[in-house]
Amino acid sequence: MSLEQISIDIGGGRSITIETGKLALLPHGSAVVRRRGTTVVVCPVAAAPRGGTDVLPLSREYRERFAAAGMIPGGYFKREGRPTEKEILTARMTDRPLRPLFPDGFNNEVQIVSTLFSADGKHEADVLSILGASAALMVSDIPWTGPVGALRVGRINGEFIANPTNEEITRSDIDLVYAGIEGKAIMIEGCSKEISEEELRDAMLFADGIIAKQIAAQKELAQKVNKAKFEYVPNLPSPEFLAAADEFLSARLQAAVQAADKLTRQNQENALHEEYTNEFVPKFADPETGALPKAEQAWEILKEKAIRGLVLDYKKRQDGRALDELREITCEVGVLPVVHGSALFKRGDTQALVTATLSGAGDAQEYDVIAGGVAKKNFILHYNFPNFCTGEVGRYGSTGRREIGHGALAERSIRQAVPSVDDFPYTVRVTSEILGSNGSSSMATVCGGTLALMDAGVPISDAVVGISVGLVTGTDHREFLTDIIGSEDHYGDMDFKVAGTTKGITGFQLDLKIAGLDIEGMYQAMLRNKAARAKIRAIMAACIAKPREALSPNAPQVCSLKINPEKIGALIGPGGKNIRGIQERTGAQINVEEDGTVRVFVNNKEAMDQARYEIEALTGEVEIGKIYKGVVKTVKDFGAFVEILPGQEGMVHISELADYRVNKVEDICKVGEEITVKVVDIDDRGRVRLSRKAALAEM
Repeated sequence: MSLEQISIDIGGGRSITIETGKLALLPHGSAVVRRRGTTVVVCPVAAAPRGGTDVLPLSREYRERFAAAGMIPGGYFKREGRPTEKEILTARMTDRPLRPLFPDGFNNEVQIVSTLFSADGKHEADVLSILGASAALMVSDIPWTGPVGALRVGRINGEFIANPTNEEITRSDIDLVYAGIEGKAIMIEGCSKEISEEELRDAMLFADGIIAKQIAAQKELAQKVNKAKFEYVPNLPSPEFLAAADEFLSARLQAAVQAADKLTRQNQENALHEEYTNEFVPKFADPETGALPKAEQAWEILKEKAIRGLVLDYKKRQDGRALDELREITCEVGVLPVVHGSALFKRGDTQALVTATLSGAGDAQEYDVIAGGVAKKNFILHYNFPNFCTGEVGRYGSTGRREIGHGALAERSIRQAVPSVDDFPYTVRVTSEILGSNGSSSMATVCGGTLALMDAGVPISDAVVGISVGLVTGTDHREFLTDIIGSEDHYGDMDFKVAGTTKGITGFQLDLKIAGLDIEGMYQAMLRNKAARAKIRAIMAACIAKPREALSPNAPQVCSLKINPEKIGALIGPGGKNIRGIQERTGAQINVEEDGTVRVFVNNKEAMDQARYEIEALTGEVEIGKIYKGVVKTVKDFGAFVEILPGQEGMVHISELADYRVNKVEDICKVGEEITVKVVDIDDRGRVRLSRKAALAEM
């Protein structure tokens, strides 16, 4: 294969190059995508169909090599290990726009691996992974109906930017990853700083204009390579059996999938499925081999037809709701003792128990950053999805990719309303435990997380609310569904999650099972979502309308002090002796920054007061008019010398010891005793004049 290369102008003097035919020649296809110093190599490979599965077994991996940034992995083992959260999230984003474009009935095993081999720290690699996967499939012999384009969109001072740098993203009010075909989106993901639906629509229209260039370039590259797609046998039930099964099931299946609650629907469907499997399917066994038809595939096809037919033909839903109707919602806060904040959010069968935990700024989550992005997070959200929440059994292992993806969506949605660590010097962790799941548990996490933060007294700027809108498309019309249940997600065409405050959108994620949705349709779905969020917000406000005035009594105490940077050495002491002593005596966690900011984290107010006093004693500077508790160091006939700060003494003249005549200094104080004094003057030589009399007058 000869080397072929294309360059794509994405505007603003920025370009992306894609090449094939030089690296990785043994996979079914390969593409090298470059944006300045960031390079991603993508390799798709197909194998024979995997036995026992009727769905597309597509796996996708994204890996970052530390060498890409001239780094060696930290820790004991100097080798990359299990995928990081960023790698998992990028792999998921790479998967979602590709999957809908594989042909029906194609179930060969496909694996797509993206590897970051060079990282300049300025340009993110995730959109390059998506674009590279599309290009690699286009030049491969794997059947696929692409290409797709992929772009990150930012906006600074009202101007949209294509593939902004990491530095530009910090100044942008939109972080949108957009993938699609010309005129239609297939996947979007990202966050924004409370923007309107119209602004998000305009960002997508901006992306679409550049996507068209990417698609044209990929088609040109594929034409140059000119590799034919391999032939495959569609894994589908025969038309004859499908028609017979449709006649047997059609009306009965449409009735079985309808009931007010999930368990009743499942029981009805299971009873009909048992009859279908035991009585109907055996009639179609091959008389010579005894082989049975593809009955389970036919069941799934006809169940999908029944659910979609309810929506398209009758404007009905399985649980009896109107197309724009929410399920019943209840919420409660303060449901758990001991924890700092807790909430229970329930929408239909979906139930999230969410807690908020506060800790010191030193407990922030830190990352080894290779290709740019966030190196430290003081707001963390973790999402847990146990098997029992869907009434199923399964193996318990490490955190799943779905859990990481859903947690990331909820985290970036809520993060926009959480105060910065400078304004609220805590690390905040929200944990969502899904106790029941029947659709949109990530959006239940957003709502429950907001309530738990308010219950803990975290001063979030506004309630963040999220809900999902679905879609069913027919030959001549389409219907949007508000608050989709699990089966409407599975058998429908879209799961479009949007979260936001009263001011605007903070987080979003689109998954499509069809080959794109026009941007006007996306806008209509966003308006549907906005109306639903307003209803949910009112229900949440009736539970708790704003953050509690004070932090939970179970929450730790945190304070921030500012000291002269020249005093940092005095606070730390030789070998850390001073700061370590304060921490041991008070149980405090103390973090000192180069600018003189000192953050103190401790479990109770008494310990906080003691820690503050000791820090100020070591680092404070004597101020005129301030009252101090000091220790008498020397007694003279004319007065006493008192240490008011470590190494800093002042003199109390005998006439300033009391508001009456004092004959002997020892009548008032002795060496080693503690007395309260006020600083009344500091002369030009730095000598401090103290008064016990003035201090007593103010007490």
